[in-house]
Amino acid sequence: MSSENLPTSTGRKPRVAVVFGGRSSEHAISVVTAGAVLRAIDRDKYDVLPIGITTDGRWALTADEPERMAIADRALPTVADLTESDEGSVVLSVDPGSREVVYSEPGAVPKALGDVDVVFPVLHGPYGEDGTLQGLLELAGVPYVGAGVLSSAVGQDKEYMKRVFVSFGLPVGPYEVIRPREWEQNPSAARERIVGFAAEHGWPLFVKPARGGSSMGITKVDDVSGLEDAIEEARRHDPKVIVESLLTGREIECGVLEFEDGPRASVPAWIPPVTDHDFYDFEAKYIDSASGVVPAPITPEQTAEIQRLAVAAFEAASCEGLVRADFFLTDDGEFVINEINTMPGFTPISMYPRMWQESGVSYPDLVDLLIRAALRRPTGLR
Repeated sequence: MSSENLPTSTGRKPRVAVVFGGRSSEHAISVVTAGAVLRAIDRDKYDVLPIGITTDGRWALTADEPERMAIADRALPTVADLTESDEGSVVLSVDPGSREVVYSEPGAVPKALGDVDVVFPVLHGPYGEDGTLQGLLELAGVPYVGAGVLSSAVGQDKEYMKRVFVSFGLPVGPYEVIRPREWEQNPSAARERIVGFAAEHGWPLFVKPARGGSSMGITKVDDVSGLEDAIEEARRHDPKVIVESLLTGREIECGVLEFEDGPRASVPAWIPPVTDHDFYDFEAKYIDSASGVVPAPITPEQTAEIQRLAVAAFEAASCEGLVRADFFLTDDGEFVINEINTMPGFTPISMYPRMWQESGVSYPDLVDLLIRAALRRPTGLR
């Protein structure tokens, strides 16, 4: 792809800040994703500035060393492993007339790192994928890859995501929500309500953080005896909990990518049952390298239908850039949408880039398309 006509304020190569890490429980996966993105960015076309956010929220200047950002011997990487200083911090101006990034350390004169033309945020979960970082970038007037403030928030909160999908006529499965105040003030009533939900829809249930990802904090509950522990486990990640019924069928995923003429869907993938895990949990996804089958072994008619639904979900939530849409293909032959991810994993074994690779878009071209789309898109109301 040509580097011509890439918009910058000075005529130089566009400068991409890859922001990763963060305060959520998905910190390590974000670091792994950032390593893959940094390896893929064409350095002949873009200048790159890696910025890591530590688990306590400090923005840090990090080494541009993707090889140190992978899972090694089952050990998860962190931003703290990569920072150039334990005290230095990076600051992005919130003045929309300036895109300058400044680095400062105690007792030293702040150092200007230059302007940033676009941010590639590869944060997963709260404080990064949920609209908070996107709001900061909107205030700063800096373009960024991926969904905007509202769609990021909707894509992070499984309750409101489902409410939006229902309002657009998309099929969702049965669910209940336990709000923080309810569990803190009247947990017995919350348990009774979930037991009634199970009586209607059957066991097992899946108890999840309402605003989490990477399958962290999720418990499959076979009967009432495990319910309270499952809720507490979910609440370790998010005080708001969502409870979903079991949908029998196959797990099918589909990627959506924004091109100049609008969003398009990839070939879908099938996530086969994992033999050593109760479900497709964090260990299966990232540690044991469970992998899906691309393309999914479904009929052409089913492929066309899931692609239609994936784009419809993208549009319903007003998404931009990219989305991975996760579905169940039930035993009745119907698709039910489980969730969307507005910043899906980009690790080497992640499904989103694998689906697009099979669709004819290589990993480097995928990263380039996302950066170019962000550079074309204005900040603010659009």
